[in-house]
Amino acid sequence: MEPLFGIPKPQGAAPAAQKGAIGPDIVDATTETFMKEVVEDSVQRPVIVDFWAPWCGPCKALTPALEKTVKAAAGQVKLVKVNIDENPEIAQQMRIQSIPAVYAFAGGRPVDGFVGAQPESQVKQFVERLVQAMGGAIGPTASEELVELAQAAHDSGDFGGALELYAQALEQDPEMLAARVGLASCYLELEETEAAETLLEEVPADKASDQRVASIRARIELGRKAAGMASQLAPLNAAVAANPMDFDSRLKLSEALFGMGEEEAAMDHLLFMIEKNRAWNDEAARKQLLKFFEALGPMHEQTIAGRRRLSSLLFS
Repeated sequence: MEPLFGIPKPQGAAPAAQKGAIGPDIVDATTETFMKEVVEDSVQRPVIVDFWAPWCGPCKALTPALEKTVKAAAGQVKLVKVNIDENPEIAQQMRIQSIPAVYAFAGGRPVDGFVGAQPESQVKQFVERLVQAMGGAIGPTASEELVELAQAAHDSGDFGGALELYAQALEQDPEMLAARVGLASCYLELEETEAAETLLEEVPADKASDQRVASIRARIELGRKAAGMASQLAPLNAAVAANPMDFDSRLKLSEALFGMGEEEAAMDHLLFMIEKNRAWNDEAARKQLLKFFEALGPMHEQTIAGRRRLSSLLFS
């Protein structure tokens, strides 16, 4: 982007500012204060300009994400909000054609930007790029630190401890999907399915298709199918032993085993069915296997191994 205000870019990057050292981190600007708040201040630290208007729906989603990320930067970057209805001259000079529009200034000139609402993860990446270019770094927020501790507790099998930590993180940041999904996972491990479902019902529509949410939903669905099937394990095993091609019994047996935590054995039965007759019952075995992958998540060791075996069968 070319300079719009005639202020040359400095030869060296300015040092990262300390919080509170050069004024507040989030301010509103007018036509009269824009030069000072944005152009001049950007010589000392990056300045992000958020062009918005009260009637703009996407602006109402983007601005909180910008504010949250700038606060987490602890003084290393500044956010300036400009209401284009009240300050049309600035919007004209910056050639703003649609909002929300975000410009980043450094060294007295615009250096980056984007138009339209962005998910919080991309907003964070945008701000991190600016901070890193100045030699700084953005550390995790308090809620992110709690989620890291909760994940470690969850991985060690301390589901009660993880639940408390995830709950604290969600209380601090009600929109944090990682905390909500982690809390739901803990409830499932503690066999409190209704509590997990309640948490998922409150997931915003734009995040409902997230893989982590889909994984919890799949676990709930599979868990319900497996509920009460423990008593059927013996007759199902006997039926499969007597007739290996009894796919109805083998499919039910795989569901029961998966619900009991025997993922590898459950997948073995489905892979056998795919190898022998992939088309059976409208590819029911393959579809069930994909549901297992979804429930476990893409990085689970059994998912990785199962996908490798499935590819070998399908493309050999």
